[in-house]
Amino acid sequence: EQRTTTRGGAPVPAPDPAAARFPLECGAVGTTVARHATGDLDGDGRPETVAVAHCDAGSGTPPAGVYVLTRTNGAAPRVVATLVDPADRTTVKELDVRDGAVSATLLGYSSPDVPRCCPDQEEQVSWRWQGNAFVRSAGDLARSA
Repeated sequence: EQRTTTRGGAPVPAPDPAAARFPLECGAVGTTVARHATGDLDGDGRPETVAVAHCDAGSGTPPAGVYVLTRTNGAAPRVVATLVDPADRTTVKELDVRDGAVSATLLGYSSPDVPRCCPDQEEQVSWRWQGNAFVRSAGDLARSA
């Protein structure tokens, strides 16, 4: 677990994604956190957690969301930004937080005819906090062989 020191000198744990409520409509199946990474994204000295969450479908490849979590004054973690919306119908292959930036490999589909099991597009993306929002930069969308 990554800890960052606050201005007061006390270590603060990163928000626990298992304790967060994600803006997903999953009905009775609930949600699952597929992966997460932590780091200070906004330079305030406290770590945020970036979590990849999706409905716990049991089988298939449900679309995922990428969410930034924060915690204030010991409260439960809360979602403060959505970097990838599940409505985009992508999945997340890799996720990393380093030097204040979030990077991910997104897998997607070139058309509705591509089976959900077999994404045929891959994109490298990153986000960095600038001003009052996360700004996304992307590499080229590459087709898998």
